[in-house]
Amino acid sequence: MRLILKLITAPLILFLTVLVAVLLFLFSLSSFLLTAASVIMALSGVGLFFISYPVGGVIYLVIAFLLSPYGLQAVAGAVITGLDSLNLSLRQFIIS
Repeated sequence: MRLILKLITAPLILFLTVLVAVLLFLFSLSSFLLTAASVIMALSGVGLFFISYPVGGVIYLVIAFLLSPYGLQAVAGAVITGLDSLNLSLRQFIIS
C-alpha cells in the first residue's frame, strides 16, 4: 500500500517542483513592479492630503499598503513557501 502511495505522489512532486519554480520567477518579476506602484500610490496619497481631499488620500494609502511588500506580496510569498514546504515533505515521504 505504501508503494502505491509513493507512485501516486511522484507526479505530484514533479508538478509542485515546476509550479514553485514558475511562481518564484513570476513573483520576482512582479515584486519590483508592485513595489514601484506602491511608492507612486503612497506619494499620490500624501499629495491628496495637501489638496484637501483626505478620503482619496486614505484610499490611495490603503492601496499602496496592499501593493507594498507587507501586503499582497507577503501573502503570495507565504503561499509559495507553503507549496515548497509541501513539496519537500512529499519528497521526504518518497525517500522514507
